[in-house]
Amino acid sequence: MAVVEAWKSDYLYWITPRINLKYVLKLASLLAPVAAIRLYAQLTCGIFKDESRMDGKTVVVTGANCGIGKETARELAKRGARVVMACRNVEAANSVKDKIIDSTKNTKVIVKKLDLSSFASIREFAEDIKKTEERLDVLIHNAGYAEPFKKKKSVDGIEMTMSTNFYGPFLLTHLLIDLLKKNAPSRIIVVASSLYRLVSYNLNNPNPLTILPAYLYFASKEANILFTMELARRLEGTGITVNCLHPGIVDTEIWRNIPAPLSWIVYIINKCFFKTSEQGCQTSVMLAVDEKLAKVSGKYFSDCQESSVSTSASDMNKAKKMWEICEKMVQLKDDDPKL
Repeated sequence: MAVVEAWKSDYLYWITPRINLKYVLKLASLLAPVAAIRLYAQLTCGIFKDESRMDGKTVVVTGANCGIGKETARELAKRGARVVMACRNVEAANSVKDKIIDSTKNTKVIVKKLDLSSFASIREFAEDIKKTEERLDVLIHNAGYAEPFKKKKSVDGIEMTMSTNFYGPFLLTHLLIDLLKKNAPSRIIVVASSLYRLVSYNLNNPNPLTILPAYLYFASKEANILFTMELARRLEGTGITVNCLHPGIVDTEIWRNIPAPLSWIVYIINKCFFKTSEQGCQTSVMLAVDEKLAKVSGKYFSDCQESSVSTSASDMNKAKKMWEICEKMVQLKDDDPKL
């Protein structure tokens, strides 16, 4: 019996390392492509290395309480800018504000309430800015909303994704344009996404209440680009530049509404392949800061360099028609600034 037990012990001793090595090699072969893709993403990630200051300038960043917006606000505060964090969740924004002030030693960071899905909230915010801020140098439309499956509409009866991601920024731009003109040269920056290539904004259905919201997120991003192109055209000669960008596929809270178990898969993909928020904000910061871009307008950027857009997203006839639709959708008043 003792001989048998000794034999088993010797057998397990020699065979176990071979089994472990086999599984280790198999696991390594599975992880190698993941590591390679991750390495490629890191090596090709655009980083804005210019250390230009923003002292004396005022910047409004929408959706600045988390993700790309938070890191954009932090980076601009670090450069000396007065940063207005325009956020729906004021409590969360104030907590982030305190952390930004603590890390940058810049006390000129403030929080103001803004719900881009509510036209009333947008008007209240704009009036507050015009009364309390002497200048506005950069307006960054960063806030984004994504809800994959649940159909929702805003208090104004507009599909929630389109209202927050597109119609809200359209109205806000109109209401703040005079302050931007007053302090020209100034800049408007729109955070879009390369995912716009998956679908197209439907001119015949500007308020798509019955369509899956996940689809509409992509449509809202094409609308962002068309808006940028038409706005840049309308502002030629005013000293205001308008550009949009793809921040990359970023691991942010915009994915938080995806239900389990799909959310578990997305979480793993996020951590393996997606950019961090610090990496995702780089192009936004560049467009806000870089003096070499002072006269560049109507362009689309990705990874800190100019990029091309699809035929649909650069169709100026479509952009003009969309603009006319938007003026009705956001209920512009006779005494609102015109563009």
